[in-house]
Amino acid sequence: MADVSRRSFLAGTAAAGVAALAAPVVAQAQTPQGHRGPAPASVRLTRESHRVVVVGSGFGGGVTALRLAQAGVPVLVLERGNRWPTGPNAKTFPLATAPDKRILWHRGAPQLFGKPVGFEPYTGLLDAVVGENMTAICAAGVGGGSLIYQGMTLQPAEDVFLTQFPEQLDYARLARTHYPRVARMLQLETAPDALVDSPPYHAPRVFAKRARAAGLPVSKIPMPIDWTYALRELRGEMTPSYTNSAGSIGVNNGGKHSVDVTYIKQAEATGRVTVAVRHEVREVFRTRNGQWEVHVDRTDTAGRVLENKIITTPTLVMAAGTMNTTRLLMRAAAKDQITDMPDGLGRGWGSNADRIYSWTSATEDFGAVQGGPVVYGSLDWSRPTEAITVIQASIPSVAGIDSRTTMMVGYGVSEGRGHFTYDSRADDAILRWPADGDAHIQNTRIGPTVRKIARGDNLTDTTGIFPNTWHPLGGASMGTVCDLDGRVRGQKGLYVLDGALMPGNCAACNPSMTIAAIAERALDNLVANDVGTII
Repeated sequence: MADVSRRSFLAGTAAAGVAALAAPVVAQAQTPQGHRGPAPASVRLTRESHRVVVVGSGFGGGVTALRLAQAGVPVLVLERGNRWPTGPNAKTFPLATAPDKRILWHRGAPQLFGKPVGFEPYTGLLDAVVGENMTAICAAGVGGGSLIYQGMTLQPAEDVFLTQFPEQLDYARLARTHYPRVARMLQLETAPDALVDSPPYHAPRVFAKRARAAGLPVSKIPMPIDWTYALRELRGEMTPSYTNSAGSIGVNNGGKHSVDVTYIKQAEATGRVTVAVRHEVREVFRTRNGQWEVHVDRTDTAGRVLENKIITTPTLVMAAGTMNTTRLLMRAAAKDQITDMPDGLGRGWGSNADRIYSWTSATEDFGAVQGGPVVYGSLDWSRPTEAITVIQASIPSVAGIDSRTTMMVGYGVSEGRGHFTYDSRADDAILRWPADGDAHIQNTRIGPTVRKIARGDNLTDTTGIFPNTWHPLGGASMGTVCDLDGRVRGQKGLYVLDGALMPGNCAACNPSMTIAAIAERALDNLVANDVGTII
């Protein structure tokens, strides 16, 4: 980690919104710590029944809740984390440069760079799932991963899309209807020139200049951001959050169109959707009469269990995120809580070939203060089976110190896949990832492209040091476990509509837009065909 202080490294990895933060923070938390709270005998048990239960409030859960509610269906959304309200000058989210208890999910052992930190237990934002050769980062909170992602919102080209996804999804229909619908919901915009030309945005300009000089395509990246907030920051009208990259783990000022303020807000406005926060699903069962039974812990913000709930429903939608959806279903299958699950469950998992680099230059002045989150990227998709994307991500200012460092992030098409196995001792499904899973796309495309842009500057491959991903995909994939609309094969009333449904890779794009578009497509079909019969 030459030329980069530990504090600068933490700030930069958080700013880039990819997995290098994960391993140093929580990679040593191999075993969940369990509940911190009263003995089970002192916890009240209640029972409820609902027409539809959705587990998770990220992109898949948000789309599901809104579209079912608009079709007249009442929905209960179970979210294990908190609400994170924002607004000008708010202090809701923690800062990457001064992390506190809000950054970590209470079940993980609080560690920074392998050393204990004195954080109190909290229902925080980031939860690491540690597997063999890979750590996957999961978000907790209303809005799921959209709370903490940088916001790159990319629609893959058709020929790249078809390297990973079945043609039966009908890309033309997705491109005509569902991707544009997501773009409207998230109110996508690219950064205005007036902002990009300002002093804090020198690092993005350097990236664009270097990439063009290397003969690479360069374009602005669509983002779910109202950029007038950043312009107002430049004018001194609010505390900086965008213009100094302080919003790398959640934007306090607002203006970011995350799922909580788009899909979930509209869903709740129908009057048919209830979002239950700090409701963590612990077990899933199929009852003898064909209903679904969900065992839930309601906790306080310290993770103490206040109430046990058993919730029964004829329709259960798993949208808890790739890792948690897959692990819950695999545990249920292994313990015969759900019988006859498809054989492909737990297979087809991928990291989206995520890669993050710190980039330190002796000749370029990236700036002690760098505006963010993301402006430019290079979408090199001319060879579909080897398509990659590389973007620049700014880092938060650390005490005004100019480390002459910024970040580059890459991802690309990869056939590398891992799988989960059930460990009865841990009562958990453990990810098994081959150490060379994404080696081909990394060694032949992402790495060489990043080095072309850096042109001899110092690069640190942080993912090579700490193998991890913020974009886990697969585990209950379409085709093997589910149909294209997320119906789990042979399990009436059970659906998967999140990253677990994806085929392990999102075609050289970060996955948020495709997860949402495929969920939108699925809900069109489910409303037409399942509402009133199964749902």
